[in-house]
Amino acid sequence: MPAWSVRRLHAVDDAQIDDLSAVLIDCVEGGASVSFLHPLTRDRAVAFWRRVAQGVAAGQRALLVAEDARGLCGTVQLVLDQPENQPHRADLAKMLVHRRARRDGLGAALMRAAEGTARECGKTLLVLDAVTGGDAERLYERLGWVRVGVIPGYALLPRGGLCSTTVFYRDLAA
Repeated sequence: MPAWSVRRLHAVDDAQIDDLSAVLIDCVEGGASVSFLHPLTRDRAVAFWRRVAQGVAAGQRALLVAEDARGLCGTVQLVLDQPENQPHRADLAKMLVHRRARRDGLGAALMRAAEGTARECGKTLLVLDAVTGGDAERLYERLGWVRVGVIPGYALLPRGGLCSTTVFYRDLAA
């Protein structure tokens, strides 16, 4: 049995925002290129999660979290709010696993839970991007996501320097 459990949050309270902020900060400190530069302050992390919480409350995002004995240790989001000509699609975003919970299958569990949630929400196509050559890219390939291609020099790494991103999709209708 895994040492963690995954569930969907339909509302996000202040304690969960604090815990999610800690996970985000840990990931950025560990070098994850997830839209933030190092050092990521708690205030910036909290502001990000408050915006996510608003999207969750409005039904624009699905937020899944993983918890272990020490609290929240992972998360992933589905951006459900898409243009009117793409009601079947969602973007998978901010798949984060705290360094204490890595290498134990949690990333794969979060991805499977996100795919299941997407199906429940009527989505049949998921899209994401990941740092080229990183652990997440290898995970997505192992899970059967289809690699579309690489965009060079896409973003900055948390401590500087450009990185490429690999774009993936998953056809849930297949």
